[in-house]
Amino acid sequence: MWAVHRLPARTDHHPPPPFNAPAARRLRAALGLDAEQVAHTLRVSYGLPYVTPALVAGWEHGSAAPSHPELVALAGVLWCSPGELIGRPRTLREHRTARGLAPEDVARTVGHELQAYLRMEETDQWRGSERQSATLARMLDLSLADVVTVTGQENRLADLLRGAVTTRWQAYVRPVSKIAPLERRLLEEVLHRLHRDYRGHMAATLSWGGGHGDAGDSGREFLDGVVGHFWTAVGEHGR
Repeated sequence: MWAVHRLPARTDHHPPPPFNAPAARRLRAALGLDAEQVAHTLRVSYGLPYVTPALVAGWEHGSAAPSHPELVALAGVLWCSPGELIGRPRTLREHRTARGLAPEDVARTVGHELQAYLRMEETDQWRGSERQSATLARMLDLSLADVVTVTGQENRLADLLRGAVTTRWQAYVRPVSKIAPLERRLLEEVLHRLHRDYRGHMAATLSWGGGHGDAGDSGREFLDGVVGHFWTAVGEHGR
């Protein structure tokens, strides 16, 4: 018989985590369950009386996404970790949930008071020393890109990268390295590549017969996604 796990219904005000709908369908099918059985267990064993087969189907088809408590409960029904039902985590809370860790565990390990840590999750603003950040990265298995995002430095990185690709990239090697501490030669190669790609992109747009407005739009699109371009280049140059 299923144990009853009481979860607060509809009290989570955070945006839902990125849900891996195909994984949910695959795990349910592997257990031989249908949507009605999943919904019934969520209602009876996890204290979520509003869950219907239609809602479960909506989660699996991407028309709805479970909240954090709903996702944890669904993971219990499907005998998997919450991380198996989450797409690429974006926030500190999502990374913790994906690892199946309680906030108390993370707070204690990194050396923060629980309430202080919970406020960081609530505001999506990490406040920790270099040592605490390194401990957090190990505990949550964060990549460097994840660390930059979770510690609230992504906007600053984007500003620096925009400056690097539109002016003299050499002047931005050191400032960027303070946020993304990569080997200097690798960082120089990546910034040079982005600078070259941006210039080439602008020139190619004009050569295709577009006007200056077209080039400007294309350039802005490149700059809007410059952080993604940066991490892609880091991965390719680091191989």
